[in-house]
This record gives sequence, structure tokens and C-alpha cells, in this order.
Amino acid sequence: MDGDGETTAPETFNPWSIVNLVFHHLVSEGLHPVLGEAGDPGAPASRQASEQTKRDLEKIRAAFDQELFRKGARSTVSC
Repeated sequence: MDGDGETTAPETFNPWSIVNLVFHHLVSEGLHPVLGEAGDPGAPASRQASEQTKRDLEKIRAAFDQELFRKGARSTVSC
């Protein structure tokens, strides 16, 4: 609502205007960013996430295997 009690349309913006603003700010700080300088960041990011997922799964499997070993050792009955 504005000062007269009327409803106004929500303010909209172009996301690229934010990128432009940030780039200009970085340049004024002496930095010189280049969009896409290092290529697509998606591939390294997904590779890193994939490696982390593999490490996490290895830890889970190890913990699960240890738990099964402990339960198996206790429930084993010799005849």
C-alpha cells in the first residue's frame, strides 16, 4: 500500500541487473571478475559433490558393516 491506502504493484527487477551491480562494485574495489573465465562451474562442482557423496557412503557402509558384525557375533550359536 502506498501513503493514500492504494495497493501498488510489487517492485520487479532483472536478475542480471544485480550481477551488473556486483561486477561494478568488484571493479571499483580493484578486482576484475570475468563471467565464465574458468568455464562452466557446474562440472567441477558436481564432481566435488560426487566425491563427497562417495566418501559419505563409504563411512555409512563401514558403520553398517560393523553393526552387523557385532550383532552377528552375539547371535551366533554353536551346535
